[in-house]
Amino acid sequence: MAENEDDIQIVGARENNLKNVSLRLSRNKITVFTGVSGSGKSSLVFDTLAVESQRQLNSTFSWFIRNQLPKYQRPHADVIKNLTTPVVVDQKPVGGNARSTVGTMTDIYSSIRVLFSRFATPQQPPGVYSFNDPQGMCPDCDGLGRMRQVDVERMLDRSKSLDEGAIQLPTHKVGGMDWQQYANSGHFDTAKPLADYDAAEWHMLLHGSGGTVTVRTANTTATLKYEGVVDRFARTNLKRDLSTLGERGRANIERFITQGPCDGCQGTRLNPAARAATIDGRTIADWSRMEVGDLIRLLGTFRDPESVGIAESVRTALERIEGIGLGYLSLDRETTSLSGGEAQRLKMVRHLSSSLIGMTFIFDEPSTGLHPRDVGRLNDLLRALRDQGNTVLIVEHDPDVIEIADHVVDVGPRAGVHGGEIVFSGTFEELRRADTLTGEGLRRVGPVKNTVRTPTGHLEVRDADLHNLKNVTVAFPTGVLTAVTGVAGSGKSSLVTASFLKAYPDSVFVDQSPIKGSSRSTPLSHLDLMDATRKLFAKASGAPAGLFSFNSAGACGECNGRGQLITELAYMDPVRTHCEACDGRRFREDVLAHHLRGKSIADVLELPAEAAVEFFTEREIRDKLTGLLDVGLGYLTLGQSLSTLSGGERQRLKLAGQLHRSGSVYVLDEPTTGLHMSDVDTILGLMNRLVDSGNTVIVVEHNLDIVRQSDWVIDLGPDGGKHGGEIVFTGTPNDLLKAEGSATGEYLRRCAVV
Repeated sequence: MAENEDDIQIVGARENNLKNVSLRLSRNKITVFTGVSGSGKSSLVFDTLAVESQRQLNSTFSWFIRNQLPKYQRPHADVIKNLTTPVVVDQKPVGGNARSTVGTMTDIYSSIRVLFSRFATPQQPPGVYSFNDPQGMCPDCDGLGRMRQVDVERMLDRSKSLDEGAIQLPTHKVGGMDWQQYANSGHFDTAKPLADYDAAEWHMLLHGSGGTVTVRTANTTATLKYEGVVDRFARTNLKRDLSTLGERGRANIERFITQGPCDGCQGTRLNPAARAATIDGRTIADWSRMEVGDLIRLLGTFRDPESVGIAESVRTALERIEGIGLGYLSLDRETTSLSGGEAQRLKMVRHLSSSLIGMTFIFDEPSTGLHPRDVGRLNDLLRALRDQGNTVLIVEHDPDVIEIADHVVDVGPRAGVHGGEIVFSGTFEELRRADTLTGEGLRRVGPVKNTVRTPTGHLEVRDADLHNLKNVTVAFPTGVLTAVTGVAGSGKSSLVTASFLKAYPDSVFVDQSPIKGSSRSTPLSHLDLMDATRKLFAKASGAPAGLFSFNSAGACGECNGRGQLITELAYMDPVRTHCEACDGRRFREDVLAHHLRGKSIADVLELPAEAAVEFFTEREIRDKLTGLLDVGLGYLTLGQSLSTLSGGERQRLKLAGQLHRSGSVYVLDEPTTGLHMSDVDTILGLMNRLVDSGNTVIVVEHNLDIVRQSDWVIDLGPDGGKHGGEIVFTGTPNDLLKAEGSATGEYLRRCAVV
């Protein structure tokens, strides 16, 4: 790459595992950063370049504004210069709560409210159409669209009689006072199963009222007013603050409560005035429920000169959403329900309408959650940002995204302490010839699996109709590896992570939700091994177990167990310095004098997992630590802060905690998210070992290397949203190669050796 004085320059970067890295990046180009998970890509791009860009930008604001903004510490680097204003599009959840929707997040709903305020009949001000404004929110649910309701099916076992304990509430045990209110009422044959009740009896049990009932205990007799079991439970619990109860008491109540659509607004969130206003017979709630693609076509029918201007601006914004492959979403979809890939693409949409140039857009694996068919749309958007006059930096594993780069930087050679170096810098074609793990991965092609395992049985899901599923009935084979595929929005998650798990709740489910924990959380604590380790030290030394915790009695008095001193300087960024008292090891000196097999507690926390497996002789600890090796995390140290892990590392850490079972059903939601091509082999090997150990593995996945090496494939489609929700193929990967009408089959034919 030809050098230019305007290049972004980084000299001596040492953040996390980076080893004095120096780099030059051309402006107004697409640069893709590759490398195995944990190699240092994010440390270089996000923790160094992005953080310094944001820190310097924030320093231009007044002290008052800076105090309201996030504070960034200066990255560990000698020189970082020629930076431009950053726009960071990461994979963090978009945030918000039940009041945040696709429409509010993108500001499209605000424009639609203006359109309705001017052209709907009867006319209302914009605030009336907002479910987050007291003027517009439904008074029954306060604009949430749903209310807590009694789950009758859980509360009552219809196969039983009252004498047999048909009422499942813990307070209504047979013979108790609450049970007597119904058994002694005279309304019911207590030996008759609830399934045989006629309509009048069923209504009386659930919602009846009137009259009194005499109930008795060993010492007292009382007369109570009769009230149906559902009405009574609802009156005493639905609007109750359950947080005041103990954990067990709260759980006993919550298992009989479900969230359902609000009866007052039928889930629209809006009050009667907002629901009454229409444009051409449709309310604003009708618009919000429509898929983006359908709403685009509706807005194209506007012809009135006064309304067409607003309608076109809304239509343009919606077309951007459709153009990025999210045309199946609706504006009333809660942002908290979006997948990581969907949320990230919506963040991109917000920036595409910007006319700003000279920015640096920084993306964290934007292909996450995308079917190979949709990656082309993503690449068009990334090129458009560059061609508009911006610098685009991308951390990515997908070969199709890497291929559009003007320049590629490969970080490695491996992960953790074995990475942190620039092992390649050049073009995509040069990388394909390079002797790096990424180069090897780009050159590799392979056949589909020909010899597949024979199922030991089947687990069936019948008539699934959740979301866009169209009464799907499908059998999941047991004792094999099954890949569930399909384009984004085709219904994969609805089928597997909802309908299947509801039918088979004992399955081991590893999803994409983030690991919970603070900067003090570590791999050892995540695997629930910290207490066991502390007890071993306590037994060996005779000291209390609490002494071996950096969150408790054993913490260094200077840094409180953090290993570094954090100094808050009013409106300035916090200053973090290495704690000299404990030398960054978090513990008091007298704690480190105690040893287990020749090592202090700090020594043990500094062990990589691959060495820790040799150190611990206790089977409980060894088995769980071996899980880290099985998922390719043997390089992680036991005491490393979880906040320093990459997305791929966190996903595999969750999986590591669920291993070493037998005869289980494992459901994995896109386990290759954030993984390098070489790491995919590790996960594939792990899944095969799970199956060979007698387990069933069902994986929702886009990665074609996983698909072609599965025993069975269930493909949904043919498209997303209302155009999906059907099974378009079931069979072996070899059969999928010949399947017509399957987008997955089409792309498998392109990449597999036949």
